[in-house]
Amino acid sequence: MDRRAERGEATRAALVRAARELFRERGYAAVGTNEIVQRAGVTRGAMYHHFPDKRELFRAAYEETERELVARLAERVVTIDDPWDALVAGIKSFFDLTSDPKLMRMGLVDGPAVLGWSEWREVGNRYGLEATAAALQRAKDAGVLRDADVHRVAHLVLAALGEAGLMLANAQDPEAERERVEAALMTMLDGLRA
Repeated sequence: MDRRAERGEATRAALVRAARELFRERGYAAVGTNEIVQRAGVTRGAMYHHFPDKRELFRAAYEETERELVARLAERVVTIDDPWDALVAGIKSFFDLTSDPKLMRMGLVDGPAVLGWSEWREVGNRYGLEATAAALQRAKDAGVLRDADVHRVAHLVLAALGEAGLMLANAQDPEAERERVEAALMTMLDGLRA
């Protein structure tokens, strides 16, 4: 890669990193493009070279957040041999990793509001749905999950996780709520067990 392309990639990465930080801190509506370029240490022209508008920059920041979340979840479960234990660990890890209300705001509040439901779901499905369906398929293949439509079950599990995240983000006592929500989710998951 030549120096110009490397600088371009570095500029794009700096913009996405700055946008992620600011969107998580204060939310999409409260962050202006001037603040993003200042934090990234680039010019407005550089931003518009890579992103036509703030919405597209948000999309890139959201997509990177989703990619990172799925990678971090995979790291936590990859060494677990038992498929059922891996599913349970994945759900508990999801709660660990998404316990930050700022992350929930970006993913579950600003994401659908800024991108629209269809585009928000497309990004989320590209990362979370594929990983969830693979984990469920592994459990089904091992005989520990009931014979079910893995793709549809994966959609429903992700919907439940999203709702759980919103419940935690809006709870007066997030730790106590997490115990209750996690217990309820495990009861649902246990209903899928063969």
